[in-house]
Amino acid sequence: MGKLRAPSSCLLSCLLVLFLSSVSAVTDDPQDRQVYIVYMGSLPSRADYTPMSDHMSILQEVTGESSNEGRLVRSYKRSFNGFAARLTASELERVAGDKLIGARDYTSEGARDTEGHGTHTASTAAGNAVADTSFFGIGNGTARGGVPASRIAAYKVCIPTGCSSEALLSAFDDAIADGVDLITISIGGKKASMFENDPIAIGAFHAMAKGILTVTAAGNSGPQDSTTSSVAPWMLTVAASTTDRSFVTKVVLGNNKTLVGKSVNAFDMKGKKYSLVYGKSAASSACSAETAELCKPGCLKQSLVKGKILVCSSPGGLKVVESVGAIAIIYKSPKPDVAFVHPLPASGLPEKEFESLVSYIQSEDSPQAAILKTEAIFNRTSPLIGSFSSRGPNTIAVDILKPDITAPGVEILAAYSPDGEPSEYDTRHVKYAVLSGTSMACPHVAGVASYVKTFYPKWSPSMIQSAIMTTAWPVNATGTGIASTEFAYGSGHVDPIASLNPGLVYELNKVDHIAFLCGMNYTSNILKIISGETVTCPEEKEYQTRNLNYPSMSAKLSGSNNSFTVTFNRTVTNVGTPNSTYNSKVVPGHGSKLSVNVTPSVLSFKTVNEKQLFMVTVTGRDLDSELPSSANLIWSDGKHHVRSPIVVYTDAN
Repeated sequence: MGKLRAPSSCLLSCLLVLFLSSVSAVTDDPQDRQVYIVYMGSLPSRADYTPMSDHMSILQEVTGESSNEGRLVRSYKRSFNGFAARLTASELERVAGDKLIGARDYTSEGARDTEGHGTHTASTAAGNAVADTSFFGIGNGTARGGVPASRIAAYKVCIPTGCSSEALLSAFDDAIADGVDLITISIGGKKASMFENDPIAIGAFHAMAKGILTVTAAGNSGPQDSTTSSVAPWMLTVAASTTDRSFVTKVVLGNNKTLVGKSVNAFDMKGKKYSLVYGKSAASSACSAETAELCKPGCLKQSLVKGKILVCSSPGGLKVVESVGAIAIIYKSPKPDVAFVHPLPASGLPEKEFESLVSYIQSEDSPQAAILKTEAIFNRTSPLIGSFSSRGPNTIAVDILKPDITAPGVEILAAYSPDGEPSEYDTRHVKYAVLSGTSMACPHVAGVASYVKTFYPKWSPSMIQSAIMTTAWPVNATGTGIASTEFAYGSGHVDPIASLNPGLVYELNKVDHIAFLCGMNYTSNILKIISGETVTCPEEKEYQTRNLNYPSMSAKLSGSNNSFTVTFNRTVTNVGTPNSTYNSKVVPGHGSKLSVNVTPSVLSFKTVNEKQLFMVTVTGRDLDSELPSSANLIWSDGKHHVRSPIVVYTDAN
């Protein structure tokens, strides 16, 4: 299926550290060099970090000189990290642009990206603006990351067989000690694990405790429900959605009828038509016609396929195209909303288009077709959730809505390692490639989070997460089932600009999360595994997990046919303007009608950073046993619109 990858198959670490570096002139040098200060932020807390070595390494890379005698003026290593050096104007530009500032390897294979996934996600989060980029002319334009001024440190934790818990926790340990500002990790499994067995959740908990937000991919196991693998509330979990640009690959039949399929096809066949052969018509004696229709290995007669366009009812035919001598392939795609890169001319057709193709083949003595080069079209229905994007509900913390938000993750063009291959069985090497997955959506949100932190460096991880979630665009999902609910898109589609001015935020800290875990009835031993310290939960007070001060509100109920009353307690902090008044408004969602009462219904703030408490009471009956019921609470002062989804569902969901 091309380059759609479950996060667990990521061959590189996608942990990224992003922090701003600035360069400012100090004085002139008589030999056309000036002394510049390169500021690199706070000093890493790790004991084995040697600033001088790091600074000399950067200088050597920038100047190309093995010895930098007379270049380094001063290495700052007591209170902050940075150095002063004599540089030319062109060297200064290289320093301002020196993007990857560190790379650590935990796999014994070296830190270099030999596959491409890590380069793609890194450049999406923080890549510089580069004009005239494309994939063999497809998607041509200027590519840039979310925050081009950011710097990246990469931590490689995966090999082709997977990502070890030891490597993941080591990377978190080093990243936290290195003084990173943000972690983005596009790694995960096909389903959620208990927090004490999830190294990402444990590592992210410690990052949160140190003031570092971890942004994670939801997973690529959609459209099945209950598949989101990143479900801890101290992580920001990202689903994948489409953009307003879509790649299509048309198939022109011998009767001049055009079928519209999906792929990233860079091969130009000049409109020439070739003979079509349906797999079931080329079955070998070893297989039935039904098996040959799927184009499984060993099931096709090469003499009947060679030099023709192979037609298969499954993308599995991509594995045999070359071996049977076919010149191209057309297949029925199980993911018709996603364009995949292939190593030869190919187009994946949706079911109805594929049926039209089969009818044409069966009605003609000499059926022919041409596969055209991929073209970019305007996608009017965006954003829609990718069919592969993992869905809720949350299987571990059932009262926490996951995923949290959605972002562009379908057909994303970004930088790629020239050592990698753009698709399976591909021999081409490229600097830019098109990938789809929640791995691609995750760094989009990481870029937004970094953007917010640039303006508000003292905001806690929960404040940044809240700002992103409560300012998201509502998603007008047109799909059916879970795909059309908050279980697919969380709070909505990320809005980078609005997230800078949320008005109100929901704050959380380490103590709140520990109380939440107590509410999940974790034992002291398990709590110590997650938090790293001895914790004793109070016996006399029961903590409702739905009362965690989260930006969304969700509750799982035990039955669907009874009347119910659910309450949520929340606290908001004013980060907007002093002397402001917010009025509450409830907008109905989908499913069974919910009655929502907010007390108090008006919140008045006199100062910035002032906190106000409120309670949301939700009543209803006869919940849909298949789909959740929802509403949206909006706090507005006329300028800010702070939106929180409210979701109620049953065991049947």
